[in-house]
Amino acid sequence: MQSELVMERSKSRVGKWIHGTKSRLETILFQRGLLLFVIGFLLGRAVILTQVTPFAIPFFGAVFFLRRERAPMIIAALLAGAISTSNLQNTAFIMCGILVFLIINRFVKLSSLSLVKTLPILVFATSMIGRLILSLLTERTLANTNWILAAVEGALGMILTIIFIQSIPVLSIKKRTQALKNEEIISFIILLATMLTGTIGWVVYGFSIENILSRYLVLIFAYVGGAAIGSTVGVVTGLILALANVASLYQMSMLAFSGLLGGLLKDGRKIGVGMGLLIGTLLIALYGSGPEFLYPNLMESVIAVLLFFFTPSKVTSQLSKYIPGTVEHANEQQQYLRKVRDVTANRVEQFSNLFQALSSSFTDSDVQADDQSEREVDYFLSHVTEKTCQNCFKKETCWAKNFDATYGYMTGIMEELEQTTELTNYSLKRDFDKHCIKANKVIDIIGKEMSHYHANRLLKKQVRESRKIVADQLRGVSHVMGDFAREIQKERDNLHQQEEQIMDAIQSMGLEVGQVEIYCLDEGNVDIEMKIPACGGRGEGEKVIAPMLSDILKENIIVKREVCAEHEHDTCHLYFGSAKDFVIETGVANAAKGGAWLSGDSHSTIELGAGKYAIAISDGMGNGERAHQESTETIQLLQKILHSGIDETVAIKSVNSVLSLRNTDEMFSTLDLAMIDLQDASAKFLKIGSIPSFIKRGDRVMMVESGNLPMGIIPEFDVEVVSEQLKAGDLLIMMSDGIYEGVKNIENPEFWMKRKIRELDTDKPQEIADLIMEEVIRTEYGRIDDDMTIVVARIKRNIPKWSTIPIYSAPSFRKKKAQ
Repeated sequence: MQSELVMERSKSRVGKWIHGTKSRLETILFQRGLLLFVIGFLLGRAVILTQVTPFAIPFFGAVFFLRRERAPMIIAALLAGAISTSNLQNTAFIMCGILVFLIINRFVKLSSLSLVKTLPILVFATSMIGRLILSLLTERTLANTNWILAAVEGALGMILTIIFIQSIPVLSIKKRTQALKNEEIISFIILLATMLTGTIGWVVYGFSIENILSRYLVLIFAYVGGAAIGSTVGVVTGLILALANVASLYQMSMLAFSGLLGGLLKDGRKIGVGMGLLIGTLLIALYGSGPEFLYPNLMESVIAVLLFFFTPSKVTSQLSKYIPGTVEHANEQQQYLRKVRDVTANRVEQFSNLFQALSSSFTDSDVQADDQSEREVDYFLSHVTEKTCQNCFKKETCWAKNFDATYGYMTGIMEELEQTTELTNYSLKRDFDKHCIKANKVIDIIGKEMSHYHANRLLKKQVRESRKIVADQLRGVSHVMGDFAREIQKERDNLHQQEEQIMDAIQSMGLEVGQVEIYCLDEGNVDIEMKIPACGGRGEGEKVIAPMLSDILKENIIVKREVCAEHEHDTCHLYFGSAKDFVIETGVANAAKGGAWLSGDSHSTIELGAGKYAIAISDGMGNGERAHQESTETIQLLQKILHSGIDETVAIKSVNSVLSLRNTDEMFSTLDLAMIDLQDASAKFLKIGSIPSFIKRGDRVMMVESGNLPMGIIPEFDVEVVSEQLKAGDLLIMMSDGIYEGVKNIENPEFWMKRKIRELDTDKPQEIADLIMEEVIRTEYGRIDDDMTIVVARIKRNIPKWSTIPIYSAPSFRKKKAQ
């Protein structure tokens, strides 16, 4: 036990030491600028084409613009690097260039020009002027070659300034939340390659540091970014090194080829990438530079491979996060999106809790209703006593010595006058006359104040009812937002493997598929997008691909939407989804009063996103334009609330509260709503002031009815919900009250309607609606005395149009429906 404790303490100490060392290194390298000093030193040594030094001034300008406090350190680093080459001309050029840069920058400040826009031009002018001054001092004249050399060096400096401005921020220790752009990656590679030119001439035991580091750089990027990045790094690095040393021109071919091979072999991890470099070295060394250079080249590659093997995986993994297309980058982006998703879900959850708290606050206010009622009686009696008992000489006797008796008499009189306008309880009146010397005046005052009391109680009752309505609505919104928050928090799986499996399975049947995107594989909620070559309107998605997906996913898949290609070289976009177990076929017939164009009835069939189907009929009071407007607004408001995901009972209460608060006259609407679940055919009926509906199942006709007042009459009511289990083949007939009122000479319209529905020979919804409408009009000899609407729905099993196509090589995966 003691030894384990000692080991844990030692591990803790080692961990703290490593963490402290890492923190100190990060502080020295990044915060104190040692890394920039090293880069500046190497760039001060870098020379291309034997006499051109285009790197020092652009690097100084970029640092001066991005981190001006490090400018003195960079000047020292550049001069130190130039002095280390023993090339006084380059040292003088860097000193002269920096001096000219600072002078011109002073004039730029005085002219109020933006440094970020003028920096490349400033570097161009600085480099060209510095080179011309140096040439004039050393050669005493300016030849054409001096002008051309100065212009070329200045142009390179201008381009390198833009590159350094993009690459220097990449070296920051701050964690980036976005991937590197292609321009930033290339700029960073160019910066590293220019740094390597500063190592030209460094030799250890006969091996070139330049070659070792350049190959190590190619290995790192080939391992991290694959063949494309590896070959790019090889080309850029080899080209820049070749400009610095023409004898190393063959290095560009070897580095590019090695980067390509290493990237292609990256699935073999570090060994595969290292083998790519060794193979490229052997090929280029044997057939490019000759056998005599084989040993040093091969040994330099071996040293680079050993350095690569000893590179911690954490370094390459961290670098991979910023290279687009890598697994680490995808995971990093997924983690970032997950954080954003969790923050969004938490915010939505907070709003849900807020609405729930508001709903509870409105609900809790109704608990104290009884106490408030007693308090209202006390306030009422105190107001009466102010006008009657305040100046009476028997006040002390009545309210101090006989309080209970006085209070009882007055509350009794109040209760009596609350029912009638006069006091009819003569025994109570006689006893109160004996008790009070101003009995008649007190009774009159109580009678007069009762109207104010009733109005006050009615107002408070309406406020309580409104609070209850608001509480229900807030609770409904809270539930919707809570469900939305839980939906956001669901973990979205990485479905790349399933996408490849589906693509391979379909392609194995001889079909060409361009791209497969899977958004959801939950049972009953499949969502797949696919791109295929132009089908020419042949319907390959519906006839072939959807049946194949049905066999793969073991459920009925259909084409929800198809966007065909406009040209033969374009692609078709197909959107696949789960088919519902049941479908609804509807038919509608309506007629306005007197054969008018505008009916007071409105209807709607709504397919909601949660696999539900809603059928609604609303009948506005009366006829004509006003009734049509009332019923239409009721249906439209109901549609919007149902689409938001709020429960149908709360939705109807919300519509009723809106109508009751809006209506200032006697204009009300009925509502007949049926909500059918397309997965199991269960149905809920909410009938608000509407007549019964009928369900025909074979020879049986069942009636669905409930007693609810029309919408808008009272602000608060309890909705009675009737549930029924429908079956395939059932017919649902819903109608407005104009149908019942249209058969005035029929003594029992319900029995008559049942008989007519039972005698129907057809099962087509539109024919049924037309036949019933025609029968009702014929019964009244062609008269239409009220608006009439009939909606007939037939519940059918959803049988796929095309048979499933079996795929014997189909992948064996099946996402179960989320609980």
